[in-house]
Amino acid sequence: MKLELFHAPGCAQCSAAQSALREVALQTVEGVEWREVNVLDELDYAVTLGVLTLPALALDGELVFAALPTPQRLREVLLGRTAGTS
Repeated sequence: MKLELFHAPGCAQCSAAQSALREVALQTVEGVEWREVNVLDELDYAVTLGVLTLPALALDGELVFAALPTPQRLREVLLGRTAGTS
């Protein structure tokens, strides 16, 4: 599973959420790939996924959270996705 956090440099909200969400993802899904996407460097990719606000979170190339979830909500979604693949 691949998680991508879309952010911009200097975004205080992005920085605050980054470590907590990353930690939840790494603890919840074995072998998860965590990627931080700077939209200034990859604007075309962000637009392709439909990212309109920052920070945002995509799972396996699909924009799932247009606004950042709580760590608990991210965990629920990840567990739901992995339950279908077991």
